[in-house]
Amino acid sequence: MTKNILVIGGTRYIGRLLVQRLLRAGHRVTVATRGYAPDPFGERIARVRVDRRNETAMRNAFAHAGPFDVVYDQMCYNPLDAAIAVRTFAGRVGRYVMASTIDAYRVLGYEHGRPLTESGLAIEAQTIDTGYPWHDPCRATECYVAGKVQAEAYLVRDGSLPLVVPRLAHVLGGPEDFTGRLAHYVELARLNGVLEYANPDAALSFLPLQGAADFLVWVGMQQFTGAVNAACDGALSAARLFERVGAVLDMPVRTRRAAAGAAPGRLSPFDVPGPMVLDTARAQALGYRFGHCDEWIDDTIQLHDLAFV
Repeated sequence: MTKNILVIGGTRYIGRLLVQRLLRAGHRVTVATRGYAPDPFGERIARVRVDRRNETAMRNAFAHAGPFDVVYDQMCYNPLDAAIAVRTFAGRVGRYVMASTIDAYRVLGYEHGRPLTESGLAIEAQTIDTGYPWHDPCRATECYVAGKVQAEAYLVRDGSLPLVVPRLAHVLGGPEDFTGRLAHYVELARLNGVLEYANPDAALSFLPLQGAADFLVWVGMQQFTGAVNAACDGALSAARLFERVGAVLDMPVRTRRAAAGAAPGRLSPFDVPGPMVLDTARAQALGYRFGHCDEWIDDTIQLHDLAFV
């Protein structure tokens, strides 16, 4: 069935692939962005140019648009954004998909020692601070985790949007990956650098770029609500990922455990104090299969290596 779909933030990375897949499936797609980045979709989509963080602009932009069967909000980063979404779309959307992240579980610490389940994060109990300067660009990195958690909490407590929250594992793409995280390891290997790590057993869950877009499309077409984890099997620590890079590049790599007191998370992009592995039992019970990192990660590393060369 053809659906009328809005994607907030659909011109790069996961959002761009998401729009491509929705169009391929025959849906009517509107993309809302600030209009700074070009897109390849031509006349196949409708466009709304709007600042996602300006409530007046959002409400004016969508006053006569919709209703939408699905809204994919790729740009909801904090409770202020969530409040804008509620006041813009409540009663006018069949399904609201807020893209979240494995990093939301960081608020639980690193001592759990078990795969992370959706219910393990009591999102409705999280503190919400609407007085914090969430939209200050200088604080974007430091407040990312807290912002995502509080955005989820706001939407759950408000309850006026039919909410589903995909919590995506760390997404790895090719050279178009603007985060530069996997590129860091490829470049370090090529420069014969030494990777320092905090904990060899601190494995993380990963997901390929294409798989993230596929999962979001699937989520939008379902009926369930609430949080749902998305990750491939085959979690890797920072040290194991670097060793995998070395194997793919067919070159020796050097690792060294950092001295006690070194700050995990600052040694390299995926270095953490303890494991953060997503339990995907809920998604699997609902009918989705993710596959294993072995099926795609080597190819992704090779793409970064080609770009480095």
